[in-house]
Amino acid sequence: MIPGGGQPNMQQLLQQAQKMQQDLAKAQEELAQTEVDGQAGGGLVTATVTGAGELRALKIDPKAVDPDDTETLADLVVAAVHAANENAQTLQQQKLGPLTQGLGGGIPGLPF
Repeated sequence: MIPGGGQPNMQQLLQQAQKMQQDLAKAQEELAQTEVDGQAGGGLVTATVTGAGELRALKIDPKAVDPDDTETLADLVVAAVHAANENAQTLQQQKLGPLTQGLGGGIPGLPF
């Protein structure tokens, strides 16, 4: 309901919706280009993901490689990727959260 009982200005609403869509697309593009890291084992394994969650790089310190204990290395890789994805989700919330407030639960497919 519009204060004063008037009808909403449809042209203005459309312009606001288009601007929000443009701002959201720009923020999503920035997320796709921004990289964040996650580490495990005190930095022995580092995973790099984009703000959109795409795994870009995985660095493993040679000290983490023990041919007799590949399970620990696998655990470190999983932990590093998990940490990087958590950092990506935090970045998503920082970039997209303000743009999606008031959209009735956010945007499907996004973690907020």
